[in-house]
Amino acid sequence: MRILLATAGSRGDVEPFAALAERACAAGHEVRLVAPENSGVEMGDLDVASMGVDYTRMIEDQGVSITAALRNYRSVVRPVMRGVIVGGARAALEYEPDLIVYHPKVLSAPLVADALGVPHVVVEIVPTLTPTRAFPAAGTITRGIGPLNRLTYQAAGAASIMFRSELGEVRRMVGARKRKVSAPAATLMPISPAILPRPDDWPESVHLTGPWTRAHRLAALELEVAEFVTDGPFIYAGFGSMAVGNATWRGGAIVDVARERGSRCLIATGVGGIEVPPDRLGADVLVVQTVSHTAVLQHATAAVHHGGIGTVHAAMTAATPSVIVPFIADQPFWGSRLYEMGLTPAPIPQRALTVPALSAALDEAEQCRPRITEVAKAMSAEDGTLTALTLLAAIH
Repeated sequence: MRILLATAGSRGDVEPFAALAERACAAGHEVRLVAPENSGVEMGDLDVASMGVDYTRMIEDQGVSITAALRNYRSVVRPVMRGVIVGGARAALEYEPDLIVYHPKVLSAPLVADALGVPHVVVEIVPTLTPTRAFPAAGTITRGIGPLNRLTYQAAGAASIMFRSELGEVRRMVGARKRKVSAPAATLMPISPAILPRPDDWPESVHLTGPWTRAHRLAALELEVAEFVTDGPFIYAGFGSMAVGNATWRGGAIVDVARERGSRCLIATGVGGIEVPPDRLGADVLVVQTVSHTAVLQHATAAVHHGGIGTVHAAMTAATPSVIVPFIADQPFWGSRLYEMGLTPAPIPQRALTVPALSAALDEAEQCRPRITEVAKAMSAEDGTLTALTLLAAIH
């Protein structure tokens, strides 16, 4: 089967697609991955086509906040989304696949699939499209409102309105006459049912597959990091692609708490979410830009992170207690969900990250360890990537 995978966003949006592409290639399928540039994801020998957009640079230039996105909508956000919508469509048309599997940001994918006469499958990295009474759409509200939760899923439809001209360009490109596109053949969610039980009101076409990971590719750690993580207890802290607020304040607070507890600290600065003040540096603090969560978190006594789904899965798989400090998008959703399930303490808003708050949260996180161990055991039996590939083969 000839499969086109198309994704857009930061590293957390690209990694699952790269894992699926790798597994599909190993199974003998022809696969092309259409993705942003400079995602930080190791692509190896994968056939990758660029959309001509760079989310990492956008985040470095403007940070991550709704305010920044609105302020720079015309100058930054819209040009990036044009690359995703129009550039993604061109790449798909050129490849002529038998099946298109796409991230919801790639709004043009259904148009292209219909033009080519092939099925398309949408991948909800986090639950934003499929309505349910069980919980609100990720990125909207954090507290459930019962049956009205279903209404929060209408927010995703606004994207099609915001980018009508770009979608119109693709319609003209493919010669589409109908305004309505076909429904996805299936919806795949690379999420573990151990942390998001399947709601009863989801249609049968929606599948919680478990996370898509490259488990067989345990990243080799740099010597300095490898020595640090095996040299005794440490707390890990990293906020991924988040770059907003007072990064130095956060870094100082995290180091202070670790030292109060007699622990060392491994800090991943990402694109600027944490900075360690010079007066806090020492032999007990290792600062790096990025590390493999799969390789590191299994050694950590606790993880302080933003609550992106990739990091959540990695921490739960490693049975490592977490303190979630959410910034934006789906992160408050996961912070709330995991707290409700007894898997983490209540999330700490990033502006409220103080030494007393973090110290208390780490104490609570340790009390969650038995429940986390249960979830880790359940997740160890999952092979989300294989499950997804099996479902895709059945569709074609």
